[in-house]
Amino acid sequence: MTNQSSKVAIVTGASRGIGAAVAERLGRDGFTVIVNYSGNAAPAEALARKIEAAGGRALSAKADVSDAQAVRRMFDAAEAAFGGVDVLVNNAGIMKLSKIADADDASFDQQIAVNLKGTFNTLREAAKRLRDGGRIVNFSTSVVGTKLETYGVYVATKAAVEALTPILAKELRGRSISVNAVAPGPTATDLFTTGKSPELMERFAKMAPLERLGQPEDIASAVAFLVGPDGGWINGQVLRANGGLV
Repeated sequence: MTNQSSKVAIVTGASRGIGAAVAERLGRDGFTVIVNYSGNAAPAEALARKIEAAGGRALSAKADVSDAQAVRRMFDAAEAAFGGVDVLVNNAGIMKLSKIADADDASFDQQIAVNLKGTFNTLREAAKRLRDGGRIVNFSTSVVGTKLETYGVYVATKAAVEALTPILAKELRGRSISVNAVAPGPTATDLFTTGKSPELMERFAKMAPLERLGQPEDIASAVAFLVGPDGGWINGQVLRANGGLV
């Protein structure tokens, strides 16, 4: 276990998939973890208990990241419970695929609200409140590089997140806070696998030279590096964690 025991990390959208893997890994590395969720409390609670059962410290916190007030309250709760926040991992996101011609207003607005405004809301709060020496990790996608059909609106939100990342890194000059983004490729989570045939999954697995799908733990390892003692000199970067896909 890396000794990060005095450090507090908020992981958004942490009740399942990549977010849950990140929360679990940071708990194992000694961070106190705020397991954020927006809807169903049960999996977030279960994950917090699991982290504690393994010897870590965790708290679940409900907040819809697209709601600035809710984000503020989540930071308030973290500060009240643990004295401050050191790490923000912006994992919460939604993906609604369609061709640009077929995209409806509601799905466009929803993806902007959660993926872009949600990230902006937490970044704005973190920029004011993160303790000096802290770390911020945003989430993008490797489809910003592969530019696959039907991902247009989703990729547009993530490209915007990639643009915000180095700008905030510069704005936080003098506080020893790094701001980076991780851009996963195809990763074996429910979000990715739902509705895909075994043949399609196999095709995705073969796309990267390492010839497999990413696992949530692969992405969690990249995040753990960026927020851990060995990642301190990386700042304002986008790390594509995709097995060489793009």
